[in-house]
Amino acid sequence: MPRVIWKGAISFGLVHVPVALYPASQEVGIDFDWLDKRSMDPVGYKRINKRTGREIQSDDIVKGIKQEDGDYVILSENQIKAAYPKSTQTIEIESFVRASEIPFTLLETPYYLEPIGRGDKVYALLRESMFEAGVIGIARVVMHTKERLAALIPSGAALVLNTIRWAGEIRPLTELKLPPEGKTASGLKPAELKMAAQLIGDMTGPWKSEAYSDRFGDAILALVRKKVEAGETATVTTLEDAPAEAGATNVVDLTELLAQSLAKRKPGSGAEDGTRGAAAARKGAAKTSTRRRA
Repeated sequence: MPRVIWKGAISFGLVHVPVALYPASQEVGIDFDWLDKRSMDPVGYKRINKRTGREIQSDDIVKGIKQEDGDYVILSENQIKAAYPKSTQTIEIESFVRASEIPFTLLETPYYLEPIGRGDKVYALLRESMFEAGVIGIARVVMHTKERLAALIPSGAALVLNTIRWAGEIRPLTELKLPPEGKTASGLKPAELKMAAQLIGDMTGPWKSEAYSDRFGDAILALVRKKVEAGETATVTTLEDAPAEAGATNVVDLTELLAQSLAKRKPGSGAEDGTRGAAAARKGAAKTSTRRRA
């Protein structure tokens, strides 16, 4: 099981879903380690002062942002946190959209979300509601000291958090020399289009991820096996670091929070409207529970 990246909550209106965030992807290719060929010792990454060439300790490192004149603005960890006071352990859903509206070029890294504490029911509620509506959530989350945009996606029994690149991170197509859009503008002939359509049709089938593998990696592993069988190996002493984990949160009354969230979303709604909405939500929840038991 992969290690927990952090523990926090999904913010859904006034409802909070306590979750643990896990990496959903893993590196399965060839990982070449650096070794000293004279002694077969591992070669690591050191923090070096570029002027003196001497190694420095983590406590002596500060974060600076370079200015146009070459000077730096130095920021402490407390100043960085104070500049963005919102909780760094919250996945704050801001809106829901259709999955087809998100371009593939924006999708980045996937993560699994697992309910913790007493969060199973509200986790399932959010997942099933998103399935029913056919939408994904657009959220903000702070990871590794950076705010990220992310898509919250129901996938089978899980909720998946997939980080999204900011629009400014995608280079404009105007930098490329591309053929003009449209069949006639590109000078394509009907016969060419017909044959291309037939070829695409012949090659079209259901997606099966297990049908694809890293052929380069497989070739390298085959070479490694041959060297092992021939006794061409070297003994290396490795070093490993132990990760740390964060804390969790609690869940409060779900029906009441949903009712308050709905009332808050209605423009011009007052306290009386919110009370009627809460009562209606509780009544609807009771009916749904009765139907499920039946």
